[in-house]
Amino acid sequence: MPRTDVTVPTEDGDCRATLHTPSSPGARPAVLLYPDAAGARETFAAMADRLAQLGYTVLLPDVYYRTGGYAPFDPATALSDSAERERLFALAGSLTTPMVLRDADAFLAFLAERPEVSTDRVGTTGYCMGGRTSLIVAGHRPDRVVAAASFHGGGLADESDPDAPHRLADRMGAHVLVAAAENDEHFPPEQFDRLERALTSAGVRHTMETYPAAHGFAVPDNPTHDEAATERHWSALAALFATSLGG
Repeated sequence: MPRTDVTVPTEDGDCRATLHTPSSPGARPAVLLYPDAAGARETFAAMADRLAQLGYTVLLPDVYYRTGGYAPFDPATALSDSAERERLFALAGSLTTPMVLRDADAFLAFLAERPEVSTDRVGTTGYCMGGRTSLIVAGHRPDRVVAAASFHGGGLADESDPDAPHRLADRMGAHVLVAAAENDEHFPPEQFDRLERALTSAGVRHTMETYPAAHGFAVPDNPTHDEAATERHWSALAALFATSLGG
């Protein structure tokens, strides 16, 4: 799939990103792909390529562009090595919800001006940290986001978090897909139930499932990657976007 290195101007500086398009020419609906806490890397570029192959123009941003550059993480050791774990958590913790929303506005404005994009209705999808981001953006930008997915997302309904996505359910206009991991400390059963109640009460069209796989199942360079769960995730994501975005 064609990839283009792009720069998205934001309120906080220039964000590096890649734009992924189908091999055949033409304008397509757009999707924002939010990576996990280890950030944008080749694994996610390949995932963006596969999503483009389904008929979408996909933007994969470097969500940590404000740092001015950082050493890449190796997902195989990022959590087991104490120094790397501390560095990873510090970087992830540096992203606040206001930052995420400022960036989302910049990404949406960028996509709206691209000739490769056919409509201002977009989809979002994300993994781990990015799954939470995907739902937060859907809740705050319901006029633009019509489909939002979260795969093994964490903190989706944390009662101690004032910005948790479950608090935004009554503002969402998107069709929502949440695929949780089994025994996931980042999204335990009580949060699953809380989010489902919030979405149901708000009348949000949604699907919530727990896949028989560990946290990180859908990302190929994660040590917990699960091939069967990954393919199930692709089928669910394709169905979500085909229903809500076309493409």
